[in-house]
Amino acid sequence: MTTKELRNERLAQTIIKNLKRRHIEGFYCPTGADAVNKVVELIEDGSSVTWGGTMTVRDLGIPEALKRRGTLEVIDRDLATTAEEKQSMYLRAFSTDVYLSSANAISEDGVIVNIDGNGNRVAAITWGPKKVIFVIGLNKVAQTVEAALARARSTASPVNAARFDIKTPCQTDGVCHNCNSADSICNYVHFLRNSPRGRHQVELVGEDLGY
Repeated sequence: MTTKELRNERLAQTIIKNLKRRHIEGFYCPTGADAVNKVVELIEDGSSVTWGGTMTVRDLGIPEALKRRGTLEVIDRDLATTAEEKQSMYLRAFSTDVYLSSANAISEDGVIVNIDGNGNRVAAITWGPKKVIFVIGLNKVAQTVEAALARARSTASPVNAARFDIKTPCQTDGVCHNCNSADSICNYVHFLRNSPRGRHQVELVGEDLGY
């Protein structure tokens, strides 16, 4: 084990301990491949499953792994061909057994931070699906909640604005302006600090994933 791998293991175990006191079950996956296998393991046969706007889940190939399994109802919103169909899938997400997401940041003491433009992702994280599984690369760990929010606003949001080619000030210079742009993708700020009824699980992955 390299010194970086050792540090990642120790950091992940510290966060997992802090998640536990927030009634959130945590796991550490050293590699992306381990994370894919763990997601598949955590979802029971016959479950309905979908995901939010997460590049981590897509880049790891989790949707394809779930479809190959053949025993799940997979609701793939990426296959929607119209705005109406996509909206219908957004609404169906609230009645699924499992909702997959990543995070814009997570603090060392286990608070998960997300920022949304439309709000469908943070809404499903908050209420609806029976279980929510986060897949979070250790590159998204911040020392404090304040630092996690800063990361979400100053790192994740400008990158996502560029990815969607949204005309916001941060797309121009890469800096958060705390704007009130009509095109802002920072309309809903969500802090998950405790999991009622233990709905949430977190996979921490020892790789750089997402934005």
